[in-house]
Amino acid sequence: MAPLFSNKRGSNQRFDVNLSILFTELPLLERPAAAAAAGFTAVELWWPWIETPTPEQAELDALKKALDDAGTQLVGLNFYAGALPGPDRGALSIPGEESDRFRANIEVAADFAASVGCKALNALYGNRVEGADPQVQDTLALENLVLAARAADRVGAILLVETLNKPESPLYPLVSAPAAIEVIDKVNTATGLGNAKFLLDIYHLSMNGENVSEVIEAYADKTGHVQIADNPGRGAPGTGSLPLEELLDQLTKAGYDGWVGLEYKAPDAAASFAWLPAEARAAG
Repeated sequence: MAPLFSNKRGSNQRFDVNLSILFTELPLLERPAAAAAAGFTAVELWWPWIETPTPEQAELDALKKALDDAGTQLVGLNFYAGALPGPDRGALSIPGEESDRFRANIEVAADFAASVGCKALNALYGNRVEGADPQVQDTLALENLVLAARAADRVGAILLVETLNKPESPLYPLVSAPAAIEVIDKVNTATGLGNAKFLLDIYHLSMNGENVSEVIEAYADKTGHVQIADNPGRGAPGTGSLPLEELLDQLTKAGYDGWVGLEYKAPDAAASFAWLPAEARAAG
């Protein structure tokens, strides 16, 4: 595949690789080096320990060492969200054990982010669950997001809230950009910190049938992180029909200068990066 993005444009944006969806054929601790070998200096992760919000310190230390040894910067990290990929779509709004697990994870995730210089923590809202009043779930979600925002602020990070898509996540309540922005505004009002931001995932927005260009126009100033995949198929840019280069150009013109996470599926991650010039992969 020939490069889709011009060298000039690529140099104006910073791309990172999501190691929870790419290079998954490798053990977790080998993925930072694989990303570095492909030319990237920045990576992001879903919470890697899906079975526990509080892994042993030795596991946290081993991941930090793998990132350091590879020379890769962790620029985004999810709080505990259950089994991803899979049926779970977060824990913070689910009454009982899952919410408790999220709360147990908050300081652990924040402290790990601080140890590796990560400045963005993503909190997936959580599915609607049978037998739980949606209003009760929303109240619980706000309480937990406030706690997460304060923990993120303590370590100099932002809190991200994202929209998923209804076809793939039918029980997830934030399936439009305005729905996520409403939650973000409530968190910022409650904390007074202003560090809750929108994770603008172009793939999820397009799957919901939203006009991505209009979302960018409306919410670029509230966006703290961007993720991309083509649609249909959630593959690399150029495998679908989304005008990703144009949309990212629009974000740049709107003032967004943050990270763009590559959160797409590819059977061969290293080969899938042919769309992006090599010189655009290493962020200065």
